[in-house]
Amino acid sequence: MSTGTQMDIYEVLEYLPHRYPFLLIDRVLSYDPGKDIVALKNVSINEPFFGGHFPHHPVMPGVLIVEAMAQAAAILTFKTLGTKPDDKSVYYFVGIDGARFKKPVSAGDQLILKVSFLRNVRGLWKFSATAEVDGQIVAEAELMCTVREL
Repeated sequence: MSTGTQMDIYEVLEYLPHRYPFLLIDRVLSYDPGKDIVALKNVSINEPFFGGHFPHHPVMPGVLIVEAMAQAAAILTFKTLGTKPDDKSVYYFVGIDGARFKKPVSAGDQLILKVSFLRNVRGLWKFSATAEVDGQIVAEAELMCTVREL
């Protein structure tokens, strides 16, 4: 059950249209609308991508780490707007700047996603994002997203 500025998986499902195998947020540890969010992704050996990336040394693909950061940004956007996604609009990931991957993410890791709001200009939201494992940054990027009517 969600309390205060935390969200359990059931509330996460209300704020993201993604579902298995593309739902990459397990829990929100904290959020402050208009400011930042900290979310968690438990990385399991059962993830569908590990079978092919790479069978001899399973590593979470960097693009999925960035997608997890974008999903956290989406939740922050909707919490900031005071709304939830619906079937009349879609939240698009429209840009990535300065993406850097510093360490591989493996099965058993807990990925901590930290996303901070930078600005919103004419519906284009910009965020600074990092992904950490055991307190060490494993990836970082600036993300741009927008909500569009279908």
